[in-house]
Amino acid sequence: MDEKGVQIGIVSKLEALQMAKEKNLDVVEIAGNAKPPVAKLIDYKKFKYQEAKKDRESRKNTKNVSVKEVRLRPFIGQHDFDTRLAQGKEFLEDGNQLKINVLFKGRELGRKQFGFDVMNRFIGSISDIKTVRPPHMEGRTLSATIVPDKKKETNKV
Repeated sequence: MDEKGVQIGIVSKLEALQMAKEKNLDVVEIAGNAKPPVAKLIDYKKFKYQEAKKDRESRKNTKNVSVKEVRLRPFIGQHDFDTRLAQGKEFLEDGNQLKINVLFKGRELGRKQFGFDVMNRFIGSISDIKTVRPPHMEGRTLSATIVPDKKKETNKV
């Protein structure tokens, strides 16, 4: 192929190099496994620059989503609860996932219902911007994950 993408046809290696030298271009192999191999006459430096530009552009559009964690206790005070709730809302508004952990120590394991009550109260307080993976026990920890809705996220942008 030439620099405009027009097919030249099957040409020997020497002829391709001769054509490239005449036009001050490079011969770049596009598909080496094809029979016959496909090569293109292009300016290699310009080609590499355009590829790097495409990579930068694609990386710019991606967003790193991380999982942020909020730790609660089954017998948490109201002010502490409100503080953690504000943190959780801020994490979700930033587009991060939120993992809520209710930690049990000692005899609190006998009162798991209090942990579920705190968890449900927390989830109910931020019900407008979420998809919830239901709470479940992981050893001594009650965990739930909240994922922000993509619809809400696209309206912001």
